[in-house]
Amino acid sequence: MSAIKVEEICYDIGPLSLQGLACGDDDREVVLCLHGWLDNAASFSPLIPYLTNKRIIAIDWPGHGFSSHRSQDAHYHFIDWVYDLLQLFELNDWHNIDIVAHSMGGMVASAFAASFPERVKSLTLLDSIGFITTEAEKSTAQLRQGMISRFKNAANYLHNTNIKKTKTLHPSSASAIKARVAVSDMNYQQAKIIVKRGLTKEGPGYVWRADSRLRNASPYRLTLSQAEQFIRDINCPVQLVHGTKGTGLNMITNGLAHFGPLFSDFVDYAIDGGHHVHMEKPKEIAQLINNFIKG
Repeated sequence: MSAIKVEEICYDIGPLSLQGLACGDDDREVVLCLHGWLDNAASFSPLIPYLTNKRIIAIDWPGHGFSSHRSQDAHYHFIDWVYDLLQLFELNDWHNIDIVAHSMGGMVASAFAASFPERVKSLTLLDSIGFITTEAEKSTAQLRQGMISRFKNAANYLHNTNIKKTKTLHPSSASAIKARVAVSDMNYQQAKIIVKRGLTKEGPGYVWRADSRLRNASPYRLTLSQAEQFIRDINCPVQLVHGTKGTGLNMITNGLAHFGPLFSDFVDYAIDGGHHVHMEKPKEIAQLINNFIKG
């Protein structure tokens, strides 16, 4: 296929700068792509060339990729991602937008679609369905774990004038790519695409750009009944495209059982691949997305 022009974009939402990648003419309808936890906009790079006749916008979530980190007195709560989306939609005056979202991005997009149905035309979930939940009786333990995690991270900031010193220093980009491969089901070339946007040069080596606070334990989670209510409140068409193997398979299987029957308009496609199946089979998955959006 012929080469396409992908450009860097930037949106200012309050004190934060949201960076990202875009492709396609400004006057075309927008397809917004939302990546997963500790990934970045580049995870959609293999897919973008096959998404046709649209303005494709893939953002870096705050704390990821080239986007701003939250201030020292802020944190990365799940509901804050939803607010980030609302600010982005308000800034661009977006209504009735098609969203393609992977993993954590799919959870945020699902909550947003439930809360702001007038904003979302369709939702394509990539290896993501429903939410991570906790039994109500475990709420106190979850809060304790989250507070301790936050306190320890804050202590690192307090005792290190340069927070990069608390991160692993990789001697080369290849070292960082191998480290990412070791904790995922991606191959080297797939991981390289994400890692390239996720590294910054630091002295003789490289460190991750991502905010280390992203690894803090969540102080709270939705209960199953709360999560199910969010899904019931989604009224746009939803398609799930998921891999048949890899690190996310159990979550998909459980999510289909708990949440699949609750969608009002839902279709599911299983594709041979892992958690980043959209990077493994971009042409096949883009065809599903194109057809879904047209339909």
